[in-house]
Amino acid sequence: MKYIVLLGDGMSDEAVKELDGKTPLQAASTPNMDAMARRGKIGLARTVPKGLPPGSDVANLSVFGYDPRTCYTGRSPLEAASMGVHLGPDDVAFRVNLVNLQPARGTIIMNDYSAGHISTEEGRELIEALQQELGSDEFQFYPGVGYRHLMVWRNGLNGMTVTPPHDISGQGILDYLPKGEGAEKLVNLMNSSQMIFYNHPQYRRRLEADKVPANSIWLWGHGKAPLMEPFEKQFGLAGAVISAVDLINGIGIGAGLDVIRVKGATGYLDTNYEGKVQAALEALKTHDFVYLHVEAPDEASHSGNLADKLKAIEDFDARVVGPIMDGIKAFGDYRILCTPDHPTPIKLRTHTDAPVPFIIYDGGEAENSAVAGYDENSAQASGLLIEEGFRLMDLLLDK
Repeated sequence: MKYIVLLGDGMSDEAVKELDGKTPLQAASTPNMDAMARRGKIGLARTVPKGLPPGSDVANLSVFGYDPRTCYTGRSPLEAASMGVHLGPDDVAFRVNLVNLQPARGTIIMNDYSAGHISTEEGRELIEALQQELGSDEFQFYPGVGYRHLMVWRNGLNGMTVTPPHDISGQGILDYLPKGEGAEKLVNLMNSSQMIFYNHPQYRRRLEADKVPANSIWLWGHGKAPLMEPFEKQFGLAGAVISAVDLINGIGIGAGLDVIRVKGATGYLDTNYEGKVQAALEALKTHDFVYLHVEAPDEASHSGNLADKLKAIEDFDARVVGPIMDGIKAFGDYRILCTPDHPTPIKLRTHTDAPVPFIIYDGGEAENSAVAGYDENSAQASGLLIEEGFRLMDLLLDK
C-alpha cells in the first residue's frame, strides 16, 4: 500500500463577495479534487488545537500525525532543522523575514511582508551582509529561501511576544514590535538592518527595476529545538517530504523522513509543479509514504490577491492532483489524503483556526451524488469532523 498527502497550503477560505458568495474552492475549476470528493471520504478536520496559534507549523504538524500540544516549540526551530543549523538546548531560533516598511498615515506600516517576493539569490546577499555587520557569538544569520531566513540567538531568551508580519499587512507596526524580556535586542537588530539594507547596492537595483526593495528584517516565530518521535516508529512507514519551504522540510527532518529537494520549487505561483509530481512518484518506488506540500495558495491569500488564489488552487488541481491520481495507479493499492493545513481567508490575509475540508481517496469509482464537489460546504454537509486533527493520519492509514 502506498500513501500520499497532497497539501495545498491555505486553500480553504470563507465566502467572498466578489465570487457571489462562493469560497475560492467553490469558484475555482477543480475537476480532479471534485472527482476524489465524490468517490472518496470527505469531511472536516480541526488541525489547530484550541489555544495554539493558527500557523502552518502547528497545522502541518497535525497533518503529519503529530499532536502539536505535545511537540510544538515554535516555527523557526523546524526551519533550522531543514537548513542544517544545529540548535543547542539553550539556543533560540527566529524566522527572519525580509520586508518592506513604508511611512503612511503618520506611522510606519508593513507594506510587504515578502519584500516583493524577493529571490533566493537576492535574499542571500542581504543575509550575508547582515552576518558580516551584525553577526557575533551571540547572534548568527543564515540564508534560506526567498524572503524566509533564519537567526539563532545562542543562549538566548524565549519568552517575548512577537507577531507574524503577514498578520499585519498594511497596518502600523509600532504596536506589533517584539515585547517582553530581551525584546529590546530584537528591535535593535531590526533597526540596525535598515541602514545596512539602505546602503546595499541591491536597494538601488531593485528600485531601478521597479521592484519592491527589502528595507528591514522582521523577527518572529521563535523557539527551541523540538523533540519528535520518528514517523517510521510511530506509523511503521518509511517516508519522504517534498516542499519548497524550510518549515515543512524541517518537520520532515524532525520526523526522520527523507527530504527531497526539487529544482525550481519556489513556494509561489511559479513553482515547479511538474518536478514535484515527478519526484513524488519516483519516491513512492522506494518509500511507502510521501508528503507533497504546495505553498502557493497561502502566499496568494497573504497578498490579498483573489485572482492569484484561484489560479493557485486550479494549478494545484490540474498540475499536482490530476497527475498524481494518474501516476499512483501504477503502484497498485494506494490512498490519497488531499487537504489544506489551515484556512487563509482572502479578506483577512492571515490564518484562522477553523476546521479544513479533507478528502481521503483510494481509487474507488462509485460516486456519491450528494457531494457537490470539494469545498468547505460539502465537507461540512458530510457530518464528519475529526476534532483532533492529528488523528487524520490514522484515518488515512486506516488504523
